Amino acid sequence: MPTETLQLNSFQERLLSIPEEFDLFCGGGRGGGKSYGLAYLALRHAEQYGVKARILYLRKSYKGLADFELTTREVFGMVYGTAASYNAQEHVWRMPNGAYMELGQLESAADYAKYQGRSFTLVIIDECGQFATPDLLDMMRSNMRGPKDIPVRMVIAANPGGVGHHWLAKRYVFAGAAPWEVFFESRSKRRWVYAPSTFAGNTLIDRDQYREQLESSCPDDPELLSAWVDGNWAISRGAYFAACLDESRNAVAPWQEMPNEPGWESYLAHDFGSAAPSVTYLVARSPGASHEGVFYPNRSLILVDELAAVSRSNLNMGLGWTAAITAEAIRRDLCAKWDADPSGVADDACFAKAGYASGSIADEFAAHGVHFQPAKKADRVTGWQTMKRLLADAGKPDKPGLYVSRLCEYFWATVPYLAHDQRKREDMDTTGPDHGADACRYGLMAEVWARGITVSWPT
Repeated sequence: MPTETLQLNSFQERLLSIPEEFDLFCGGGRGGGKSYGLAYLALRHAEQYGVKARILYLRKSYKGLADFELTTREVFGMVYGTAASYNAQEHVWRMPNGAYMELGQLESAADYAKYQGRSFTLVIIDECGQFATPDLLDMMRSNMRGPKDIPVRMVIAANPGGVGHHWLAKRYVFAGAAPWEVFFESRSKRRWVYAPSTFAGNTLIDRDQYREQLESSCPDDPELLSAWVDGNWAISRGAYFAACLDESRNAVAPWQEMPNEPGWESYLAHDFGSAAPSVTYLVARSPGASHEGVFYPNRSLILVDELAAVSRSNLNMGLGWTAAITAEAIRRDLCAKWDADPSGVADDACFAKAGYASGSIADEFAAHGVHFQPAKKADRVTGWQTMKRLLADAGKPDKPGLYVSRLCEYFWATVPYLAHDQRKREDMDTTGPDHGADACRYGLMAEVWARGITVSWPT
């Protein structure tokens, strides 16, 4: 009989504490203990449901299964000894209580045919960053079936920096909830929890030695090192904001309410579009105070929430909204939600008398209850440099920074991945979906920020 005791690090213990009714995204840096965490989840499921437990673990290639096979041999061997049997040819574990676990491969639609029509109560998909799109993973949901008394569950795991980085970050990391909090994912129609980990929290390894190995493996790629060491999902190698935008510094949990302490101010920052996306941020300006457990230095700016009129299938395409429709949505879905005044700053171009019946786009907004002033944005490069500086200074106790709520899904889906203009490296490529970045820039360059004064907005 086995005599050893399983040792769990803090990440693995927290992972096992999440109720099984929630699906899991285990996303973090390397060395955090995700592989053993997945094995422990499978072991617990097998122990709880016995012969009714049918577990499927997937990797993109059979070669990739080798490490996890060794992990399961170690973990299951410690628990069951020789009572659990593994068929290496079929890649199948059979537990002494009748539970079944299969280690499989999924690389193409042809591979999916091996699983079509079969039922599993727990599906674990590892190294999902190797999948450029989520299509195959979504197809596997059709295999999740079980008796009424067993909660079916999908668990996926990935490190940042792979070819699937963008869709994973958008779907699970910047989905409007902080790590370890429950959120609803619309594609799967399921509730998920984003469970990050890093090697720094893994007390079961030699952390100093492992960090040295990571640093030596990518000495000239600081972004990849940040992904591996810090589990940073706000990276995009070669992107415009790559050196200054960091999830751990800049992303903040959604606020429950706006601050009501003296000195706080709020205003709107708007980039108008009809055929192109229309993006509006509710911006809060800190007097140098804490709110909901986080300290924001004086003159720090927080993007509290956003309204993005954008096509779900094309982040560079708008919904064709007029100024009147947009104004109504701003008042109803943004300002009323936060009890904020429908006033702020917008692109200077909104104030041009361009033949609109009411004079200008800004005049049309005013006629429908949303009042904008010109952002006086100066030149683009000055705005981008200001934005870079604020992003880089976030987290410093004595300097103002730019903080962005995880509610700002369009920001996190676009801004980290915007590219340099190849002809003018200090500027951004305007062919990308830069509308969220523009709205943010207008908010930063407004007089309320640039001069540090209080502005009385028209009512």
